[in-house]
Amino acid sequence: MGRTGCPLASAPMVSSFVRQMHGNKQHLQKDFFLYNASKARSKTYINMREVSQRFRLPPSEYVIVPSTYEPHQEGEFILRVFSEKRNLSEEAENTISVDRPVKKKKAKPQPGNTNWESEEQQQFRNIFKQIAGDEMEICADELKNVLNTLVKKDQDLKMQGFTLESCRSMIALMDTDGSGRLNLQEFHHLWKKIKAWQKIFKCYDTNHSGTINSYEMRNAVNDAGFHLNSQLYDIITMRYADKHMNIDFDSFICCFVRLEGMFRAFHAFDKDGDGVIKLNVLEWLQLTMYA
Repeated sequence: MGRTGCPLASAPMVSSFVRQMHGNKQHLQKDFFLYNASKARSKTYINMREVSQRFRLPPSEYVIVPSTYEPHQEGEFILRVFSEKRNLSEEAENTISVDRPVKKKKAKPQPGNTNWESEEQQQFRNIFKQIAGDEMEICADELKNVLNTLVKKDQDLKMQGFTLESCRSMIALMDTDGSGRLNLQEFHHLWKKIKAWQKIFKCYDTNHSGTINSYEMRNAVNDAGFHLNSQLYDIITMRYADKHMNIDFDSFICCFVRLEGMFRAFHAFDKDGDGVIKLNVLEWLQLTMYA
């Protein structure tokens, strides 16, 4: 149970947990509702100020899903339960965490084989050299040129290009030596992440509009290995979505860069791994201002 999204109609739907999901307290994905019919739901689903319904259900575990007539609205939802024995109810939330990648051993080039780099790697290496020059490091403006040159080669991805602000955030994420610039190795690491996130974005952008909606964004964030709660998903929508609650590719990547950077910084400060860190004002400002 919890808040819905609408000050007008709040129509609940009650689904029974399938046996293998008993005790599950995680956010339910779209597939659950596609393959499991509701046990009870409001008879009327109209745009009224108040909608109420009474249900009589056998003992079991249930998920109550309040919904609204219009999407992306706020409102209140009240649930009252009468039972012979004590019942427990709580809001379904994900534990805030991030999947850490498993480190793999680098494949060594075979003796006599000089063509061990992929064609794509050779391509962006050449582009990087052309823009970086003799210094072999790029700033945010140069990073913008490199990325837009590479990404626009993908005909299936509709986008206007990365903004300078997004590229500054990317440099802050990958800038391990604090120079404010990226060398080839740092850029290579960044490009691999962008390619992985791009694949997730294209998976949800099925109509090739160049945007995904806020619900798809929740699933995309989860697919990328970031597990958040409802409050954080709402913050992401407010921060990165447009007025129609759609998120374009530039905002999508910018969000993932920020999540990656914030989780990485937290784990760096969380020396004992107890999920709690302590920062002084200087550390806090350095962390938030250069991100």
